[in-house]
Amino acid sequence: MGLDNENPLILSASELPTRKQRRKNKEASSKQHIVKDLLNAKLCSADPFDLSDLSNSDSDDSVEPIDEMEIYDLIAPISDPEHPLSLESLGVVKLQDVHLLSPNDLTNPAALSRVLVELTPTVSHCSLATVIGLGVRVRLEQALPPSYRVEVKIKKNTHSQAEEVNKQLADKERVAAALENENLMSILRTMMKPCLE
Repeated sequence: MGLDNENPLILSASELPTRKQRRKNKEASSKQHIVKDLLNAKLCSADPFDLSDLSNSDSDDSVEPIDEMEIYDLIAPISDPEHPLSLESLGVVKLQDVHLLSPNDLTNPAALSRVLVELTPTVSHCSLATVIGLGVRVRLEQALPPSYRVEVKIKKNTHSQAEEVNKQLADKERVAAALENENLMSILRTMMKPCLE
């Protein structure tokens, strides 16, 4: 099988978005907050070992809502089916092409969030665009809560058959039939391996 793009453009690590610095800052801030609470409130109380109300002080910060960066982090390490590289390093998935639309009424348990991921194939005639899109869709549907609806599309003007690929990726019956194909599932499992490491 010949490669569609034998020499793809590979992005350097410095060009890729990261959340690591933000996490380090948040962890440091959280630790400082806990120590400050312990020193200011608890050591002066009648029972310095009663920490019951400290667990509530961080409850708002402990659960972060899912955002575009988290969705990007879920799909970025997926391996390209032709190259031993991630979709992130090939520029197939980009943070600015991950869109999250939250429902207006967050108190309604039936309200659904919508995730749209636009893919940029490495070449305009990529024959594996549908497989890559299917891999991204499967990864998100498995990783996100059921209240999220996932849509994966080829970015406008980046593929010669974008309309047909988008139609296949949006058709639930075609997707379900594809997932019953053992050869295709083998390719998808190989693509997903880096996500599970």
